[in-house]
Amino acid sequence: MKEKLEKAGSFMITLLLLSVATVIGWIFRVLHFPETNIVIVYILSVVLTARFTKGHVYGIMASLIATCAFNIFFTSPYFTLFVSNPTYLITFAVMTITSVATSTLTAKVKQKVREAQEKEVSARSLYHLTNRLTNAENLNETMEIATKAIGKVVGVEVSCICFDEELEEKEERKNPAFEEWQICGKKSILGVVQIPKENAEALSESEKKILRSMIESTAFAMDRFRSEAERIKVGEEMAQERYRGNLLRAISHDLRTPLSGIMGTSEILMGMTEKQDERYMLAENIYKDAAWLHALVENILNLTRMQDGKLVLKKQMEAVEEVIEMAVKVIGKRAPERDILIDIPEEMLLVPMDARLIGQVLVNLLDNAVKHTKVEEEIRLTVSVDEKEKKAVFSVADKGTGIAKEDIPNVFKMFYTTNRRGADTSRGIGLGLAICESIITAHGGEICVQSRKDTKGAEFIFTLPMGE
Repeated sequence: MKEKLEKAGSFMITLLLLSVATVIGWIFRVLHFPETNIVIVYILSVVLTARFTKGHVYGIMASLIATCAFNIFFTSPYFTLFVSNPTYLITFAVMTITSVATSTLTAKVKQKVREAQEKEVSARSLYHLTNRLTNAENLNETMEIATKAIGKVVGVEVSCICFDEELEEKEERKNPAFEEWQICGKKSILGVVQIPKENAEALSESEKKILRSMIESTAFAMDRFRSEAERIKVGEEMAQERYRGNLLRAISHDLRTPLSGIMGTSEILMGMTEKQDERYMLAENIYKDAAWLHALVENILNLTRMQDGKLVLKKQMEAVEEVIEMAVKVIGKRAPERDILIDIPEEMLLVPMDARLIGQVLVNLLDNAVKHTKVEEEIRLTVSVDEKEKKAVFSVADKGTGIAKEDIPNVFKMFYTTNRRGADTSRGIGLGLAICESIITAHGGEICVQSRKDTKGAEFIFTLPMGE
């Protein structure tokens, strides 16, 4: 409707200016002014038409009508399109070309002026919006500022919706009475600007361009607040982790010394009594419980050192056989009734490692196998060499309860336990395997777990690079 009114208005302006030019031409004719003056008046009417109407069409139309009007009203025979003097044909041609050229140039100048004005309005609007967004103190204030600024451009009240929910909930917010303009951040859609459909459809291209720029500025500001909120959250989580690590480390240090004393005393008591004696069984249970607590304390200390970056690897060439022997001795004290089958290369195998930490890995894996197998079920520790990859491959396999398929991706996560199987699950907090993964990764190796294909049970495999 608005477009039709504009067209009708431009057409009326064209006819009015040409009519006025014709009247002035008649006055000049009565006053015996030269015909060139009348031509100039018509050209002036064409220029004014191009100035006060929209588009090139009306200026060109005015040029053609002006030439015809001059022919009809001011050349003989009058009130016809016939020409008695052929020289007038040249006059008409020059007049038409001059009028069209002048009209086109005027329309182009007007278009340039309009574009410059639109750019100025856009720059001013964006400057004010950006300036206010810079001073915004929170996300709600940002949305309020953006809503007011966009409302001024559109000429109607708009609303902004900030998204914190999932996409399914965003879809439910859609209102058919509004057109939605998305506020897109770096990683996701942050919200939408809702504009009444009638007003949105009436927007010109320049207004849409300004609106897009304003929405982009709003998205940058919202991203800034989101990033700041995430940074604060991460900082708080890190502070909590540090506090938890310090607490665990302090408790572990305080427990390690008395636990070592308890283990030593219980060993002495076991040596002083017969195995059939009830006191031997009590001392053995005390030793096992203290050994389990001591291992847990060591795991916690290693974990906190890794998290703080204070765990330094003391890598040197170590004989694999000696490291395995050390780990098996530890397990032998905790579970003397268990036999562990060992399969290693006959030739001495030297691998660069921190013997204490790799020994801890083997102890954790063997202890995990002991907890989840019966006394008569097999536990096998195998070492081989992958010549192609130049890696030492360690395997701890058992014939116990196995690991559920859904648990395999999670067994190395900190504090993860299952009802069937997992690190420290007998009476622990799920740290053993997490520490194993951290130690192996620090050595540049890999660790994984899989259910055995040939029989029941699970197999833990880790690799260590052979070269320095």
